[in-house]
Amino acid sequence: MEVLKHECGVAMVRLLKPLSYYQKKYGTWMYGLNKLYLMMEKQHNRGQEGAGMACVKLGTQPGNEYMFRERAEGKDAIREIFGTVHANYRGVPANQVPDAAYAKEQLPFAGELYMGHLRYSTTGKRGLSYVHPFLRRNNWRAKNLCLCGNFNMTNIEEIFAKLTRQGQCPRIYSDSYIMLELMGHRLDREVERNFVAAREQGLTDTDITRYIEDHVKMSNVLKTTMVDFDGGYVVCGLTGSGEMFSMRDPWGIRPAFYYIDDEVVALASERPVLQTTFDLSCEDVKELQPGTALMVKRNGACSIERILEQRGDSACSFERIYFSRGSDRDIYQERKRLGSQLTEPILRAIDYDTAHTVFSFIPNTAEVAFYGLLQGFKHYVHEKKIAAIQHLGHVPTREELDAILSESVRMEKVAWKDIKLRTFITEGNSRNDLASHVYDITYGSVEPYQDNLVVIDDSIVRGTTLKESIIRILDRLHPKKMVLVSSAPQIRYPDYYGIDMARLEEFCVFRATMQLLRERGMEQLVQDTYQNCKAELTKPKELMRNCVRDIYKPFTVEEINHKIVDMLRPEGVTTPIELVFQSVDGLRQAIPHHKGDWYFTGKYPTPGGTRLCNQAFVNYIEKNYRTE
Repeated sequence: MEVLKHECGVAMVRLLKPLSYYQKKYGTWMYGLNKLYLMMEKQHNRGQEGAGMACVKLGTQPGNEYMFRERAEGKDAIREIFGTVHANYRGVPANQVPDAAYAKEQLPFAGELYMGHLRYSTTGKRGLSYVHPFLRRNNWRAKNLCLCGNFNMTNIEEIFAKLTRQGQCPRIYSDSYIMLELMGHRLDREVERNFVAAREQGLTDTDITRYIEDHVKMSNVLKTTMVDFDGGYVVCGLTGSGEMFSMRDPWGIRPAFYYIDDEVVALASERPVLQTTFDLSCEDVKELQPGTALMVKRNGACSIERILEQRGDSACSFERIYFSRGSDRDIYQERKRLGSQLTEPILRAIDYDTAHTVFSFIPNTAEVAFYGLLQGFKHYVHEKKIAAIQHLGHVPTREELDAILSESVRMEKVAWKDIKLRTFITEGNSRNDLASHVYDITYGSVEPYQDNLVVIDDSIVRGTTLKESIIRILDRLHPKKMVLVSSAPQIRYPDYYGIDMARLEEFCVFRATMQLLRERGMEQLVQDTYQNCKAELTKPKELMRNCVRDIYKPFTVEEINHKIVDMLRPEGVTTPIELVFQSVDGLRQAIPHHKGDWYFTGKYPTPGGTRLCNQAFVNYIEKNYRTE
């Protein structure tokens, strides 16, 4: 029900054959360019604030451009950047456009290396200068670096201090630019190392250049650049001399998948993107492992290299629940399990009255979990029918069988997304009134005052849409009881690895817990937690514990749920409402291979996450409480 901004999307294509090969086999030398476009469009969900792409052309002569970049802002950025690229070809004679040799020599973006990026900002920083990829120029091809990524670093101030100690002066304070400068600095050192080696072998002039470009090891650059970063990331890059790389963080927080054959190397943030773009099976696509990098040399040699030792096993579970494409084979089954595992707690909420219960879902991203929920209830009703027949103790009549077998799981499309609020509406009462009409309902889908209404969502984060729109609009159906279900557990803690959930007060679960502490006279726990957080912040971050977890210990999930309902219930709505959340154990059973659950448990995979969570509580208390 609530739109979250989240981690970005990346796409890379490396052609392993000459452009003429693709012209002959596929009818166009734009094969790589077209595949990049498809991969970016298939990941459009991962970033709608901006997009960018870059291209490197191999084997150019001095005086000719070999590194190209295009960027744009807005939800139509993908079409805009590719439209700009293709605009370069409009004035070319029709007989020359399909000429691969002519394109290679004369046309921009006619190269062998392509890299694309889709951006969602989780820092609030806007403008074209923040849109990936970033470019660092130099007259030496091997020193040119183009960088993009799906990342958010928790210790950027430490890296910034390291750069300034070296005498550097970064132009912009952001993790993207600082990574570019740090990696560019290390790339310069790697080039210079090879320059010295070439001179020692007696090489001169362009022979030195060729030696450098043949012997640059991007693994050296990555090992000396990424060792100090704390965060979740997939970092992708191209050099002007034709090196390509993509590295995944050593905790495995952010995902990356790749495919290699004798024609192409491709990488994307999601597996089905590669499957659809290149017509592959699941088994054809490999997952990049934590701490490793996919490396492609300028000569096309491919390898997977260990850059950092794996430091954890914390693949993001929230990505599987909410962000990733549901068309992925494994994600589809995981989301169905999340729904089916909620059968028993929902049965308790409706007092096992399945005959008078209607099931639905909001929004569309919850649809797969909804199918799993239906499966769970169909199984329950099936077993219920068997038991009823066995309980008869005699051969049933047709009427008895009809009465038993006629019960089914009732599902309806009860709510429709109807309008989108425009930002020019700023006056509070007007905005709240209009917000209540964002969704419309299917009248007659629920028997008033007799049917329970169960509505599943993939997650409940802030509760704003529930309060301003969903509860009020569903109440117009006059259900006997409203059960609002989240396929994810209670979100209690901020994210610092690329999802737009950085402040504790955003979460309805946190606000409800703080309200319970006040109502029950437990302010001392609040102050103790505040002081404990401050004390932890004086320690080395590796030794810190997450003190914010302490505020939840006095309460059960059900107690917090009841308080959330009290806080979110709109004025005038008297229908009984119950919240049902997925359990953490249920999450782990449904998604066993993605163990990153810090949003729900407060167990951050990196020291930087723990530090920032403690700091978030200190900031909240100092903003909202007297702390003298």
